Amino acid sequence: MAEPPNQKAVANGLCAHCPLHPSFLEAGRCQPGETCIRAHSGRQIDRFLRRNPEEAEHYLDDIFWERRAIAARHAPVDRIIRLKTDSDEVVRRVIASRLPIDQLAAMAGDPDREVRLSVAARLPEELLLRLIDDADYLVRATVARRLPHGQLSRLARDPEREVRKVVASRLPPFALHLLAADPEPEVRALVAERALPELAVRLLHDAEWWVRLAAIDNVPPEQLAALADDPEPEVRAAALARLSPPTAACPEERT
Repeated sequence: MAEPPNQKAVANGLCAHCPLHPSFLEAGRCQPGETCIRAHSGRQIDRFLRRNPEEAEHYLDDIFWERRAIAARHAPVDRIIRLKTDSDEVVRRVIASRLPIDQLAAMAGDPDREVRLSVAARLPEELLLRLIDDADYLVRATVARRLPHGQLSRLARDPEREVRKVVASRLPPFALHLLAADPEPEVRALVAERALPELAVRLLHDAEWWVRLAAIDNVPPEQLAALADDPEPEVRAAALARLSPPTAACPEERT
């Protein structure tokens, strides 16, 4: 007859030197192979600390990075602040996602991109400028999604298209001229979709047909005649649709 799993694990030395053995095992608070703080399995460690969160702070200095990272998810916030400079980036990512807002600024210069992304997503607006020149475009794009409108113009000349697309989607319409001549048609199309009439008229002459198409709904109707000879059928059709009066629905026949 096979031994019960717990007894077999103990016999094989899995619980050796564990400071929680045998009390936790006997109380059903752990189960070797399933819920074990000494395992080299993130799932087992996480299951253990979910069941016993009060133990998490005792593993914040563990030699195994994954055990530290999981412990940091469950430990009281005031105990994890000192791990802002942990040697492992996975641990620091957890810290950046849990730190009190007033402690985050110190991690804005972290060498790991994922850490800085967490910081950019959580920093108070007034501190976001610390990351506006970040080396990674994803961090700058996150900043662009959160910056107050009055500061967005600083990213209108960002070297990365994806950042400028975020800016184009958020700039107030009166400021969209900053991106009207952007080298990327995807950015100009976003501008055209939100442009005020005067700028939209300018974009009717854009070299890319989908930019012209995006501008049509924002152009005064009297300006649309210029598109009658547009080389792109979709542009001509959209202009014609705006110029054509809506057809009145036929009343239902009375019986």
